Amino acid sequence: MHESQGPVSFKDVAVDFTQEEWQQLDPVEKTTYRDVMLENYSHLVSVGYDSTKPNVIVKLEQGEEPWVAEGDFPCQSCPGCDLDLACRP
Repeated sequence: MHESQGPVSFKDVAVDFTQEEWQQLDPVEKTTYRDVMLENYSHLVSVGYDSTKPNVIVKLEQGEEPWVAEGDFPCQSCPGCDLDLACRP
């Protein structure tokens, strides 16, 4: 049996795109991305994920494009960084 490494966060299961990357996706890929991201978030909430709703999920729910600006990716090392905020030390 594997040892637990702690709770799963949204950024563990999320994929982000820059505007340029997003524009290269075809409509079916964009729809699939939206469906998978919303489903992943829903599953996390159903198992007790308790955090502010990530901005990418808010955008997807409102039918907006979810890409992030170049340089706005959250850092991987700061506690509390999530996909809805760029790291601001």
